[in-house]
Amino acid sequence: MSKGILTKREREIFELLILNKSTKEIANSLGISEKTIRNHISNAMQKLGVKGRAQAVVELIKLGEISI
Repeated sequence: MSKGILTKREREIFELLILNKSTKEIANSLGISEKTIRNHISNAMQKLGVKGRAQAVVELIKLGEISI
């Protein structure tokens, strides 16, 4: 898997989520809206075929997309 499943931005958001950042904190640090953050998370969950953020994190770790 040379190219990851997630976009650079989606990966960036999940890396901040695992640091226990809120949607609002992530939006502020990246300079984008909370709605955009939620859209990125939703898109990533859809790509992974999971129903929640926690499941998405587990899948991303299994796939080597992110690490904790």
